[in-house]
Amino acid sequence: MPQSWANYGIDLHLDLAGTRVRSGLETALRDAVRTGRLGAGIRLPSSRDLAADLGIARNTVADAYGQLVAEGWLEARTGSGTWVAERPVSVPQPAGQPAGGSAGPRYDLRAGVPAVSAFPRRAWLAAGRAALNAADDSVLGYPDPRGVPELRAALAGYLARARGVIASSENVIICAGFVHGLALISQALRERGATAVATEAYGHLMHRRIVQAQGLRTVSLPVDTGGAVPTGGAVRADMVPADAGSAGLGSGAVGAAVLTPAHQFPLGMTLAPSRRTAFVRWAVQTGGVIIEDDYDGEFRFDRQPVGAMQALAPDHIVYAGTASKSLAPGLRLGWLVVPDSMIGELVAAKERSGFFNGALGQLTLAAFIESGGYDRQIRQARLAYRRRRDRLIAALHRQAPAVRLTGIAAGLHAVAELPEQESEDGVIARAARHGVAVEGLTGFAAARHQRGPALVIGYGRPAEHAFTTAVGRLCAALAEKA
Repeated sequence: MPQSWANYGIDLHLDLAGTRVRSGLETALRDAVRTGRLGAGIRLPSSRDLAADLGIARNTVADAYGQLVAEGWLEARTGSGTWVAERPVSVPQPAGQPAGGSAGPRYDLRAGVPAVSAFPRRAWLAAGRAALNAADDSVLGYPDPRGVPELRAALAGYLARARGVIASSENVIICAGFVHGLALISQALRERGATAVATEAYGHLMHRRIVQAQGLRTVSLPVDTGGAVPTGGAVRADMVPADAGSAGLGSGAVGAAVLTPAHQFPLGMTLAPSRRTAFVRWAVQTGGVIIEDDYDGEFRFDRQPVGAMQALAPDHIVYAGTASKSLAPGLRLGWLVVPDSMIGELVAAKERSGFFNGALGQLTLAAFIESGGYDRQIRQARLAYRRRRDRLIAALHRQAPAVRLTGIAAGLHAVAELPEQESEDGVIARAARHGVAVEGLTGFAAARHQRGPALVIGYGRPAEHAFTTAVGRLCAALAEKA
């Protein structure tokens, strides 16, 4: 019968160097254990299987195993084979990082990440199990670039009910988060003929870089107490030539505006109704696109819910949401609700990108939404984050009364306005000495910083047991003299 490698129980890749087979095998195994490639507790192939796999004598493998057991690299367990023994592992340090160096701050109060320790693991597993049991075999094949129908339908229903979005499942495209969605939209805009995208003067620098990476310029929209201002040379109907074509986009045209209307990031105000109307008027008159980043729209505390701007002009607004704040960013699940005129363009852009979301994660989220688990998670998280916000407000009031908090009616972060004599860098450095990471408002400005010194404090990231200590250490840093 011909020799076959199809039924070996455990695969193990080894490169044998030199002409002395046993010595080469011992060296290869020893190096694999020393570097951590074979970790403690890993079971090795039997001497028979490894000998057949390497094309050497079984006795050679048995002798090598015996030698490494004697040296303490391996452990022989009666009736259970040969295993990698427990030993300290030497892992190469990245270039420029000293051995034993700090992995980062102990307490992280930077904005943008929820309390991932509160992820509903048990409910998510139950939803995944139910979704997989009900799934047709076809979902394990090559996926629809728009996303699985079950999730698109579940999201269309949820967003209509909870956020006032006007959509059918045909208008929903699943992506890997807002950054991925923005890249796809930017590609489509560039192919339409746009050369620039307007972004708010304060926001994620990464979003501007994503737009620029697609070959588009970014121009800044001023931000005041009413949110983004639709003036200042960035978004105006007269920027687009009358003969720019059916898309309304011509040479030099601003093809889109990226807005955070429900809760401006990071300043925290809501886009005023008159501004919403003005932006919609611009989009209708020019054929431009509004990209609505509803990054934390479900998390409101002291105000009535603000519905999605998309409902004002579904033919001109791309609504973007994700599970990054409501569940966890590691799920890499986001969604776009797209005007009919853009569906084909964005699907084509996603196909060209070569990135498709995994079907099982999508099916799990669909089942989680349909079962009511997503709504329960939102309610629980909203209550937990409100309590954290209130604890942050109380602690700063007691220990750092000169600091003024703004943008706290919703979301997972607050802006702490510092006394004029303070510097952002100085406070950040003091916080770091207390083991706390926090960011300055200047780092979110697209151009010259026009506001006074301030911190952007995220109260979602720390685990619950660490939150009080994190806030206490930040307050201690703020109370110190410069």
